[in-house]
Amino acid sequence: MRPRAAPDYLAGYPPHLREQVAALIEQGRFAEVLCKRYPHAHTVRSDGALYDYVQVLKAEHMRAAPPLSKVCFDNTLHVIRNALGTHTAVSRVQGSRLQAKREIRVSTLFREVPLAFLRMIVVHELAHLRVREHDKAFYQLCLHMEPQYHQYEFDLRAYLSYRDAAGAPLWAG
Repeated sequence: MRPRAAPDYLAGYPPHLREQVAALIEQGRFAEVLCKRYPHAHTVRSDGALYDYVQVLKAEHMRAAPPLSKVCFDNTLHVIRNALGTHTAVSRVQGSRLQAKREIRVSTLFREVPLAFLRMIVVHELAHLRVREHDKAFYQLCLHMEPQYHQYEFDLRAYLSYRDAAGAPLWAG
């Protein structure tokens, strides 16, 4: 079995941006630049705190969206699915009714990152409650919930590239 190549987190971005990130990583300056922009990690550490955080965002931007039955950090996401967060909807028949349970799982990578990165992944997964595909409507909903969504996503992807190259987390407690 052949080892998998590391994912190219910046694959969809223009070459000049990819080159800038690569140069900063090679020069050993990436951590300094990112830590200047995002100096502190958030304090949402437990599954309960994550659930509360998501519920506040959901209440603020998506009151009519279906309720969430579970929100948690999941240490298997990044490794197994190459995903940073997931949303699921499981429907079960209970008597004569159809009962739907919705869950959001966030990679444990997000336990020790800036709040902007956590907010970006939560907004992304919340948007999937309304729009399944990554299309124009999906990203418009993400921008409605977080106007800096695209910047946070780029910075997170750059950080993941840094982690693949250098390995060291920047905000570990």
